Amino acid sequence: MKSNAIRLGMLLMAMSLFTSCEAIEGIFKAGMGFGIFLVIAGIAVVIFIISKVFGKKGG
Repeated sequence: MKSNAIRLGMLLMAMSLFTSCEAIEGIFKAGMGFGIFLVIAGIAVVIFIISKVFGKKGG
């Protein structure tokens, strides 16, 4: 019986230390950073294309 109590205690401690919510939080933080990078890169590409199209009028 004591062995089961120790196992249960270890299991509860492991569950509290390594929750799936923290793992999901890390994934979403990384995803959000990558998403922000993609948006900024997309805006930069659009500005570059617009400057190339409208920048050569005098030439």
